[in-house]
Amino acid sequence: MKRAHSSLLFKSFITLLLVFAVFTAKAQTTVVRGTVTDAKTHQPMPYVTVTFANSTIGGGTNMQGKYSISTTGNYTKIQVTFVGFKTATRTIEAGKENEVNIALVEDNHSLGEVTVRAGKKKKYTNKDNPAVELIRKVIAHKKENQLENYNFAEYKQYERMSFSLSNLSEKFKNKRIFKNYQFLFKEQDSTLIGGKTLLPLYQEEKLSDNYFRKSPYAKKQIISANKQVKYDESFVDNQGLTTYFNRMYQDINIYDNNVSLLSNQLLSPIADHSPDFYKFFITDTLKDQQPNLIELSFTPRNTNGMLFEGRIYITMDGNYAVQAADLTVNKNINLNFVRQMQAKLAFEKNADGKYHLSQSDLKIDFGINKNKGGGVYGERLVTINNFVVNSPRTDATYKGPEQVVVANAGDKDDQYWLMSRPDTLDASSAAIYKNIDSLQTIPSFKKTMDIATLVLAGYKNYGTFEVGPANTFYSFNPVEGLRLRLGGRSTPQLSKRYYFETYGAYGTKDKEWKYFLSSTYSLNNKSIYSFPQNYIRASFQHDTKVPGQELQFVQESNFLLSFKRGANDIWLYNDIFRFDYVHEFENHLSYTIGFKKWNQNAAGALKFEQLLPNGTLNDVGTIHTTELSASIRWAPHEKFYQGKLYRTPIPDRYPIFTLSYAQGIKGLAGGDYNYQNLTAGISKRFYLSQFGFTDVSTEGGYLFGQVPFPLLDIHHANQTYAFQLYSYNLMNFQEFVSDHYASITIDHNFNGFLFNRVPLLKRLKLREIIDFKALWGGVRDENNPLNNANLLRFPSGANGGTYALGSTPYIEGSVAVGNIFKLLRIDLVKRFTYLDNPGVSKYGVRAFVKFDF
Repeated sequence: MKRAHSSLLFKSFITLLLVFAVFTAKAQTTVVRGTVTDAKTHQPMPYVTVTFANSTIGGGTNMQGKYSISTTGNYTKIQVTFVGFKTATRTIEAGKENEVNIALVEDNHSLGEVTVRAGKKKKYTNKDNPAVELIRKVIAHKKENQLENYNFAEYKQYERMSFSLSNLSEKFKNKRIFKNYQFLFKEQDSTLIGGKTLLPLYQEEKLSDNYFRKSPYAKKQIISANKQVKYDESFVDNQGLTTYFNRMYQDINIYDNNVSLLSNQLLSPIADHSPDFYKFFITDTLKDQQPNLIELSFTPRNTNGMLFEGRIYITMDGNYAVQAADLTVNKNINLNFVRQMQAKLAFEKNADGKYHLSQSDLKIDFGINKNKGGGVYGERLVTINNFVVNSPRTDATYKGPEQVVVANAGDKDDQYWLMSRPDTLDASSAAIYKNIDSLQTIPSFKKTMDIATLVLAGYKNYGTFEVGPANTFYSFNPVEGLRLRLGGRSTPQLSKRYYFETYGAYGTKDKEWKYFLSSTYSLNNKSIYSFPQNYIRASFQHDTKVPGQELQFVQESNFLLSFKRGANDIWLYNDIFRFDYVHEFENHLSYTIGFKKWNQNAAGALKFEQLLPNGTLNDVGTIHTTELSASIRWAPHEKFYQGKLYRTPIPDRYPIFTLSYAQGIKGLAGGDYNYQNLTAGISKRFYLSQFGFTDVSTEGGYLFGQVPFPLLDIHHANQTYAFQLYSYNLMNFQEFVSDHYASITIDHNFNGFLFNRVPLLKRLKLREIIDFKALWGGVRDENNPLNNANLLRFPSGANGGTYALGSTPYIEGSVAVGNIFKLLRIDLVKRFTYLDNPGVSKYGVRAFVKFDF
């Protein structure tokens, strides 16, 4: 009985001890959390190691500089360490929750105390280099660490993009225009990107759900909320701003061989052949992190190349994954206007032990002068959470366009954004939406925007109608003499359904009035210039034209195009009535159906003459044509530089396919000819990493039926002094015609790959370009007036006249120097074939103005 009682007491004692231990353990758990910042810049510091002093217990800070560590041990101090900064130690209370924020101070003397007396510097080599061996392991494991490794993946994403005028002087800040608007400015530490004073101009935020499926491949983003600074649509196209900025600040995928940045491609430090272009160094081992990390620093072998420099942190848990990256570019890199660039990437561990991108923060400061003066600062922050893998959704989730904006995405209130953002906006960023509204009420700001619209876009806005383009108001040519023109177009302020465009012109030499009228009706209640287009248009034009002249993105009566080489006296008077239906789909497939009634009259030295059986020449007069047409265009993943009343495709790596068919019908609305014209084309940009990029365009056509020469394919010639990518720059107007042809254009930009290796050239940031064009074609006997007297004779003139291509193709090529003054490309063009044709130029110098980064 006594033994049983003793046993019961023992068990009770053990139970009490266990309960006491549990409560004691709970009471003695020490938790420390807080934020680590840079004492100089006040910016949060990621990847900093925080441990309990004299232990290996701890962790690291995230991208926002936040940390949280805990222990049941009796520790009263924490230690904070980071390479290049003084170690910080802070006292804490054991057994309690502690909030400790730490500002680390740079260790400016750590390197100054070291004296190196070594002899000859050891040459860098990849052989037997542990850093290179490590990066090769990272490369070998790339596939399994990418999103495409999963069959399915989904995540939520928050994105914030902002732009500001940067590095502003006190003189600018104190201008009279800002006297009562000092609240617009943002002050920050002068050492940060952008300088001390910023003037925020634009901000956009997005929340989205993202879905990925490997097979069949699908990637979809559903934007559930969108908030954007809104400018007056009279001056700025807000949707166009978004498209343009997204093109500049694309997603950074360090696992891709090439990373798109500002319309360029930079070689990733973990690209397949990165050891051939980068030097790698192991600069730290972070054993206090879980998993253990190796800090790998890298720098370009050629500091002028399209390459990054910085640090990546590699996990040592067998994944050889990138856990974090800090990327920047050398100041010598051949990127226009870029003063500073910094990209920070952070990755989180999935449930399966692999890593996914959790945050990306890209900052770029632009300026005409790289060392001083005002500029533009832009930042794009992307945060990813709720990452789920291999959890398939229904097929409907993945179908449809890649990006969908829900109907009420722009209607979310401030409270919604306050609860939904993964971080808190600083005061300046939070106030930008209201501040810009206030800025637009300043009369002087409105006046400045009005002038800027006229100078940059060429139009003067009057609300529902705008007048322009200004560069067509005055021009001249041999047929019309001095040409005066005035026109304009309606704006969406008048109607989102109806659009009108018109102009009138008068030639002082031919004493003729020219005019144009068009009316367009939008079928989807969107601007007819916005994607996807869906409209019908009717137009009539009575005007002059140079046969075979095709211009890219400029008006034919542009003043600068008045200056031409050689004889320029072969012209047409055209009367063209058109009716077109255009329909684009979300997958970037589009089709056009058209009706065209076209009357052509010869002008200048051009004559429509027919050789009669008695040997005399008969002036035919007017050529009447009636044509039905249909075309299909597919441009997968195409994006545009979107303006209020225009849009320009952005070249990308995806091909563009076109197929067109035209049917001439004799007897319909006065048409005189039956014929069929079939044309097909493919164009694509090829990115070649460090070797630049190549734009390739091919086209072919075949005309069935017998027609006079004005209805043959008149190949695109160029007699201006401006270089045109898709015209033949040493071919004379109407020099060659064909009823069947094939062509190819190759334009390769080396992006400074060669010039960057020449000491005298690399400082100028010039870029070398080569261009090649070839055209094969001919005219069948049934369409050749030399074999058929019923046809109009090929014209002759000061330039030698019109010819059919023979068995030899027309070939021309050029070598060019681009990026002169960051805007100008100058080509030295050489013509290789048909050099004996009268009036041709064997060589020529052409200029091309292009704004690029």
